Amino acid sequence: MDLVARIKHNFQQSIETKQQAIEVLAAPVARAAEMLTQCLLRERKVLSCGNGGSAGDAQHFSSEMLNRFEKERPGLPAIALTTDSSTLTSIANDYQFADIFSRQVRALGQPGDVLLAITTSGNSANVVSAVAAAHERGMTVVALTGRDGGEIAGLLESADVELRVPAQSTARIQEVHLLIIHCLCDLIDCQLLGQEA
Repeated sequence: MDLVARIKHNFQQSIETKQQAIEVLAAPVARAAEMLTQCLLRERKVLSCGNGGSAGDAQHFSSEMLNRFEKERPGLPAIALTTDSSTLTSIANDYQFADIFSRQVRALGQPGDVLLAITTSGNSANVVSAVAAAHERGMTVVALTGRDGGEIAGLLESADVELRVPAQSTARIQEVHLLIIHCLCDLIDCQLLGQEA
């Protein structure tokens, strides 16, 4: 096996996926950034969730909000629902794993908050349940998905935004999800603080 050739192949696939996603996702990412910025300006918060690599993405977004992205600013209210192991394991144990995010959304979510729901397939049962719980609480949803959007695509309401990566590979979808998260952070900062020349 030629390792260097395989590395170059992976890089090329990632580049091609991002290029295919530009036209599909640019306008919806802008809409999502506007939604998130308005949420924060109204002194509401962003809850985020996902599994595995998507859990890491949810935490990444939250950390960029609570600390800072590339500009100095006060922290912004964002909570990753993936980080409290006692809460996650007690809900999974007492109820079911599909409830680990929805119970937190019902407890923490308020009207005007936004749920950032991340799932490459769109079919993660606990993320699907979180979306339903967010709607019950009067929240809007920004869904980061891939493939055909899965079950979540059918649950989204007109005020929600789906950012569906046009790819089949989980790794390639996750790579674009990370870029989307960085775009959202950048656009939020630009809207709140002004764009630098």
